[in-house]
Amino acid sequence: MLHTLRPASGSKFRRKRVGRGSAAGGGTTAGRGGKGQQSRTGKGRRFGFEGGQMPLLRRQPKLGGFKRPRRVTFEPLNLDLLEARLEAGTYDLAALRAKRILKTDRPVKLLGNGKLTKKFAIEVHAASKSAKKALEAAGGKITIVR
Repeated sequence: MLHTLRPASGSKFRRKRVGRGSAAGGGTTAGRGGKGQQSRTGKGRRFGFEGGQMPLLRRQPKLGGFKRPRRVTFEPLNLDLLEARLEAGTYDLAALRAKRILKTDRPVKLLGNGKLTKKFAIEVHAASKSAKKALEAAGGKITIVR
């Protein structure tokens, strides 16, 4: 029965209570050895201390990475989104934002993810080669704006 289960004999030990006198087996130095920093209360060494050697945290490079100051982050626009949410026709950036296809005011890049069967004339800031190819294959036209 579950209530009769016990650990195997000899597998559990009571912890040694140090600093309770020599007769108790852990008196005088209480298992800390003789003198020195380790024998004192508080142990006296911070986390990561390497015995006076230059610690790992201070050996690391101090400066962060590099951020390109004039990097352009595009908002992606995939062909499958056009196919699913729009009727064939002509769309500029304002029309795409009005239809909530575009969420931000960042420049837009048309990407070639998905199949396209409808004919679109679309205005974007940039387009991938596969997107241009798919759009023109469906009879559409792409205009790149600056």
